[in-house]
Amino acid sequence: MQGGTAAGPAGPRLFAAGAAAGMAAHLAAYGEVPRHGRDWSLAEELEASGLTGRGGAGFGAWRKFAAVDHARRPNRYVPRTGGPVLIANGAEGEPLSFKDASLLHNAPHLVIDGLVAAAAELSAGSVFIYAGAANLAPVAAALAERADARHIALVEAPDTFVAGQASAVVNFLETGRALPRDLAARLAGSGFKGRPTLVHNVETWAHTALVARYGAGWFRTAGTPEDPGTRLVSVTGNVPSEVVLEVPGGAPLDSVLASAGVGSDAVSAVLVGGYHGRWVRPDGVVLSAAAAAGSTPAGGAVRPGAGVLHVLGHGRCGLAATAAMVDYLAGQSARQCGPCMFGLPALADVMGRLAAGTGGPGLVREVERLLALVAGRGACHHPDGTVQLVHSALETFADDVRRHLAGQCQEAAPAGGAVR
Repeated sequence: MQGGTAAGPAGPRLFAAGAAAGMAAHLAAYGEVPRHGRDWSLAEELEASGLTGRGGAGFGAWRKFAAVDHARRPNRYVPRTGGPVLIANGAEGEPLSFKDASLLHNAPHLVIDGLVAAAAELSAGSVFIYAGAANLAPVAAALAERADARHIALVEAPDTFVAGQASAVVNFLETGRALPRDLAARLAGSGFKGRPTLVHNVETWAHTALVARYGAGWFRTAGTPEDPGTRLVSVTGNVPSEVVLEVPGGAPLDSVLASAGVGSDAVSAVLVGGYHGRWVRPDGVVLSAAAAAGSTPAGGAVRPGAGVLHVLGHGRCGLAATAAMVDYLAGQSARQCGPCMFGLPALADVMGRLAAGTGGPGLVREVERLLALVAGRGACHHPDGTVQLVHSALETFADDVRRHLAGQCQEAAPAGGAVR
């Protein structure tokens, strides 16, 4: 069935088994994962499917898989002890995201299926599911229903923003400290205890299970050729109720908001991708993993990042919201490099003064100076994500910046902390 199509769910893919699905409901909705012949390759099927990671980076899922597959092969120059390590990352440290929690509570068996299929192909030596304590309980119940997943270990993730960064996950499993490692070291080649390590977001593993069942052709029946399949998004902010939606790749932002009961005329701006995402005006924007990195669309495509859509209604101040986010991010840094230790707190201070309207016109120049100092110089991508957030705020809320400098904003800057 390489690249082929089998009959999968016609409606919602990831929640086809219903709420809090046990093994019986799971199998009734999806059936067993087929036993493939020796000429079938999950890595090749993933490549044909075009599945990208659903944790934020949007990296081709097959690339990580293939890198671990290559690294596990015998190599006289790099001796190996133990098989590859697979990790399902459900830490979800992003304050505005709850899609992974929803998936683990309602479809844990799909995540497990993806891990089991990959473990068989890669001859994995260790398999972990890493998530907050509240989200591990339904996974533990699901594991108790299965005989094929007894090798999977559950690890409670700390509740911090950086705890879900891939190298921080591996570091926590080894040392108990959820802090990012040197980005120069590739986890696929030398991760957990020096072994080839594959870290995917839990949603990516769930989609992997569907590709293993139904093939790349079926996966591509949703979405666009450039961004195939579906993804989960958490919709928060000025909405009737916060909700997780499953949407196709390339979905227009205004149609996604409409599905959440939000009319485009009620929206000032949307933060796409979470605290490391970017602010956009919703008109004409589509959500696509194929969007150019770092671009600010004007009626174009934007990467969905961590799958967050935070709606800012009319009457709310985007600069005030951004200042609170930057203050939170400065407090959540790993404090392992200068940009995190000094650059982000300084940026938070200046953004706070700009949002409060207590500085002069030189504040914008100071923000831009700090952004240039921080960008690309961190030990991990935490500073870069913060830089992207602020850049997009200065562009999207340019009129608000002028009002703040003139002391005309009516909304006071909120106290530091996560924004909901």
